[in-house]
Amino acid sequence: MPRASAWFEAYATLSTAMMLLQTAINQFIPVSVRSYIMSRLKSFFFGIGTGTVADVSNSLVTLTIPEVWENMGRNKLYDAVKEYLPSKISSANKNLRVGVGGGKKIAMEIEGEGSIVDVFDNITLTWSCSEYQRGSPIQPYARPVYVLTLSFNEKHREKVMDSYLPHIMNKHKVVKKGKKVLKHYTRRSGVWQSSALEHPATFDTVAMEPALKNAILDDLDRFLRRKSFYKKVGKAWKRGYLLCGPPGTGKTSLIVAMANYLKFDVYDLELSGVHSNADLMMSLRNTSNRSILVVEDIDCNIEVQDRSGEDGNRALNHQFKRFTLSCLLNSIDGLWTKGSDERIIVFTTNHKDQIDPALLRPGRMDMHINLSFCTINGFRILASNYLDVQSHPLFEPIDRLLKKLQVTPAVVAEELMKNDDVDVVLSKFINFLERKEMGGDGMKDIAHNINAHLLPKRKESIAFLLLVTCSLSPAAEDKDKRAAPLRFLQLFQLFVSLFSSRY
Repeated sequence: MPRASAWFEAYATLSTAMMLLQTAINQFIPVSVRSYIMSRLKSFFFGIGTGTVADVSNSLVTLTIPEVWENMGRNKLYDAVKEYLPSKISSANKNLRVGVGGGKKIAMEIEGEGSIVDVFDNITLTWSCSEYQRGSPIQPYARPVYVLTLSFNEKHREKVMDSYLPHIMNKHKVVKKGKKVLKHYTRRSGVWQSSALEHPATFDTVAMEPALKNAILDDLDRFLRRKSFYKKVGKAWKRGYLLCGPPGTGKTSLIVAMANYLKFDVYDLELSGVHSNADLMMSLRNTSNRSILVVEDIDCNIEVQDRSGEDGNRALNHQFKRFTLSCLLNSIDGLWTKGSDERIIVFTTNHKDQIDPALLRPGRMDMHINLSFCTINGFRILASNYLDVQSHPLFEPIDRLLKKLQVTPAVVAEELMKNDDVDVVLSKFINFLERKEMGGDGMKDIAHNINAHLLPKRKESIAFLLLVTCSLSPAAEDKDKRAAPLRFLQLFQLFVSLFSSRY
């Protein structure tokens, strides 16, 4: 058994060696290198730091992804994550929100304090969702804005920022490009709310002249392929269309047809809900690329009405406008919209002459489209859509009547839906057009003939008017009984006026 002196000599030798090694390390190895080696040794032996709760908390990184990015519009990363996370929901998630999106499939997302765990390249990442109340003097009761939170270990920060988040964005782009679901956005409490745009209108179903339809399609195709041209000339890549025409001439259907053709989302901006210039600019910043901004009935807003020759009342109304025309013009020009690529702007109006000319000039409203009453070609399209017929013997009298009358495509479509039998519905449509004709120019023709030929003969005139009254009365099988009193009253008034002027 070794003596005590031998143990003491071994201890002294080891202590001297350790002191010499520590001195050499301190002199020749930099502090940063020593700290890195120690951290790696601690991580290897104790997992995270020294293994204490404080070290675990200090090594946790939290990223917040808000729904709306400050002053820059909607956060595209937020939308990408919202589409990505449902695929990561597992049986471990007990608190979920379930609904049917777009009327097709059941969708799920985390609810309340729930969280979703994702694993990427052996990195564990935790997602959660929360909300905060956003208010302002303009909109004190604005709806809450949602926030997604991502938590992970500090040592994975670089990989998360450089690989994981770009992976989500790229996956979202691939899915969106391969399975484009059009969305219709409307503003509520100052924030765009989306719903699926599933309107079936296309350029094949819109009732309009073929020449006008082809001109619009050519203009849209030329716009899509001229990205480099717009960049070269220093203009925002956008196009403006002004749709003019009476109600029911197909302005809304044309907008939907453009969206379905271009595969663009639609933003429906109601100017009456815009409270200030800042509100208008923020609304336009929150729109996305490859979209159509629609402002319907723009002539109804005093901010954009023509101010030349306005009377005192209209001048007084302009003092109470919510936003300025110059702000709207700058927004349309793309001045306030960041990265405004592939944007379509559509204004609709029933009274083009009431809009300020500055809003209608080329460069803002590049193409003015006048949608008229139903034409012969328009009727052929509607008959094909609603009755599935391309020709019929009754088309000839219908064409003759449409040339003389002003009937909107919406009215024609409603008449074609009243019966499933083609012969019946076309016959009733002819009766409808004839009644409309007799209520307008047809009565004038009767009056002219009576005044020129029959009034000199009093007895014959009375007999003729009675005969016309009976002939215009609906037959017993005609279901439109409301037309008979109106016809009789019209002819009776005509009879009285003519005879009072002659006798």
